[in-house]
Amino acid sequence: MRHADLQQRLLDAVLNAPGHASRELRRAALARANQLGGGSRKPPDRLPASLAPYVDKVARHAYQVTDADIIALRRGGSSEDAVFEITVAASLGAALGRLERGLAALRGD
Repeated sequence: MRHADLQQRLLDAVLNAPGHASRELRRAALARANQLGGGSRKPPDRLPASLAPYVDKVARHAYQVTDADIIALRRGGSSEDAVFEITVAASLGAALGRLERGLAALRGD
């Protein structure tokens, strides 16, 4: 891939930088959303059931995320910063899944 180094730097920043959400949780959100976006990452089993519907919504229909979704996560014990980090990880995962699928189509795979 032409910009693989930039993609890896972005992944490292989202997944490995210190944050309010654990690295494992960010990785799980990214992997689940990546798979929903058509990517080949296998999601780990560590994504809590309470977060799965939110990650799915971000990956499939981000425009449908509402304040009520965020409030529900906050009431469930997630901080606003953690919700933001999970959202970014899920968004990136879905985007990279779609990129992977699009590049495969261009190659004729």
